[in-house]
Amino acid sequence: MEKPDKKANILIAAEKLFSELGYEGTSTRQIAKESGANMAMINYYFGSKEGVFFEIMNERLMDFNHQLLSINQDSIPPMEKLMLVIERYAARILNNISFHKMMHRELSLAQRPEMYCRLKDAMTANLTVIENIIKEVVAEGSSKQVDVRMLIATIMGTISNVAIMPSKVTAGSVLEINNAEDREIISQRLILHLKDLIKTYLTAN
Repeated sequence: MEKPDKKANILIAAEKLFSELGYEGTSTRQIAKESGANMAMINYYFGSKEGVFFEIMNERLMDFNHQLLSINQDSIPPMEKLMLVIERYAARILNNISFHKMMHRELSLAQRPEMYCRLKDAMTANLTVIENIIKEVVAEGSSKQVDVRMLIATIMGTISNVAIMPSKVTAGSVLEINNAEDREIISQRLILHLKDLIKTYLTAN
């Protein structure tokens, strides 16, 4: 089990460093030191720093896509599917803020065209699943017609904002998003707010 553990440790350490220092600011030597692996091990598993970076991105994006597809295939009402999407997406982002920052940086800077295109393609696939769920909600007839893409932007933008700038919702309190218990409180506040917001918006005359 030692080698798989080493590979996982490399990915965990690299994600932390990429998040804190950025892609350019992180070296394979730093990844090796942080993970307890050696340079040969990194080259064996990933080929290069870029290979480590791609592996992290692909793993996270594919995992979320599988989660979305699983929700979409559930035999439950469309509104329940949408509420599950909100729950899972919020939990995923707030429990892995480092990856979200890393992905946000890649999309903002677009310095690596291949990675940028992969991210855009993966995000488009995920957006399509969410879009179809919202269209199902509207098609049931109990919801008004809405701008689906703007609604998705509202959901994702709110979650991203809380993850990147938590002080907007924690200012004046003792809550600290890096504390696990506080993060859970913030997550539940966020999820309840979005569920209430979306249900009200979709059903309002």
